[in-house]
Amino acid sequence: MAKLYKNQTFENERDLYGAQDVIIENCLVDGPSDGKSFLKEAKNVQVNNSTFHLRYPFWHVNNLTISTSEMNETCRAPIWYSQNINISNSKLNGIKALRECAYVNLSNLSINSPEFCWKSHHIFAKNISLTSEYAFLESSDINLNNLTFEGKYSFQYCKDVLITNSKFNTKDCFWHASNVTIKDSIIEGEYLGWYSENLTFINCKIRGTQPLCYAKNLKLIDCSMEGCDLAFEYSEVEANIVSSMTSIKNPKSGNIIVQQVDEIIISEDSVYPCGAKIVENGKIKL
Repeated sequence: MAKLYKNQTFENERDLYGAQDVIIENCLVDGPSDGKSFLKEAKNVQVNNSTFHLRYPFWHVNNLTISTSEMNETCRAPIWYSQNINISNSKLNGIKALRECAYVNLSNLSINSPEFCWKSHHIFAKNISLTSEYAFLESSDINLNNLTFEGKYSFQYCKDVLITNSKFNTKDCFWHASNVTIKDSIIEGEYLGWYSENLTFINCKIRGTQPLCYAKNLKLIDCSMEGCDLAFEYSEVEANIVSSMTSIKNPKSGNIIVQQVDEIIISEDSVYPCGAKIVENGKIKL
């Protein structure tokens, strides 16, 4: 039977170190002793309606469930090296909120965490509001639905990712990412998807300067790229663009079908052959 800790305050270092089969309810992790690593090396932990101010509370935890709780800005690096994690209806506001974790289920969260979710795997998330720099760096096997993202440098070096019904305001997103599919989403920002491989957009709205350069096996299916300029430089691309766009520059290979493009740039100093076929409003332009 699980041991219940209710309406308590924990402030000392490793207060419940190595605990197993525990329920933390209506508790506060805070105090002048400034203790860290509250539940390090724990197992089968359930947290409800609790607040965390101190550092590193959940390191090396197996089977962790957190609901209707809050980790504030001083709760640094709260969840590292843990697995089988479920977090719902909560706020995560400390830097580096997750790192090197596996089998993570996130739902109905507000997250403000620089360097969020690095080197983590098997992540399922829905209904997330996330503000971060370098979110999801080197993570894999990710499934996200209804993500609202604000920040920079997201999803770099990620692989095996599916994102649906989401909104991004970002830059340098999906750099060096591989095997990524984004559906029914809005992506606004600069320098999208450089150096990516097997990156696919389906029914997406893309806005921003110099998107999708140096990409391999890039696919855009029924996407709009309004206002995008200098797109596709040195990329291998198959694209159906259902909007106008500002300019296409030096596409390496493939086929680009576009409603209308203001300028096609093929530079004399291009270092690669530029052999993509471009069709504008049904007419071959290149």
